[in-house]
Amino acid sequence: MLRYILYTLGFYFLFRFVTGFVVPVVRTTLHLRKGFKAMREQQEAAASASDVPPKRPSKPAAGDYLDFEEVK
Repeated sequence: MLRYILYTLGFYFLFRFVTGFVVPVVRTTLHLRKGFKAMREQQEAAASASDVPPKRPSKPAAGDYLDFEEVK
């Protein structure tokens, strides 16, 4: 009879440990992995978008001020 009580108590404490500690840790780990994966994908998308060089106007419009250096 005492053996069944000890088994029941052991099972109860094991169940409490698993549901109170192990399950939340696993859920948090999975949530963080998803967040890091999404962040990495955003950074890769931003990096691939910034690889394209910006377009520059070929000639300045007439009447615009051009900065120059004086040659001696």
